[in-house]
Amino acid sequence: MNHSIATADRMTHLKIVVVALIAGTLVAGIGVASRVGDTNTGMSAGIDGPVIKAGKPTVLTTSDATIVR
Repeated sequence: MNHSIATADRMTHLKIVVVALIAGTLVAGIGVASRVGDTNTGMSAGIDGPVIKAGKPTVLTTSDATIVR
């Protein structure tokens, strides 16, 4: 049995790579499958409610600091 990755043989490295690929594929598959979808609105989160539009931009500036040159 190989107890160190530095002294492991080729077959041990191959096993590690295969297990990592299977685990990565499994995690990606669960992530894709767990996506929440709403078929009525076409939005992925299924958010309901009114659309609020932004008004005109407002600029507010105040400064009581003195300028030192």
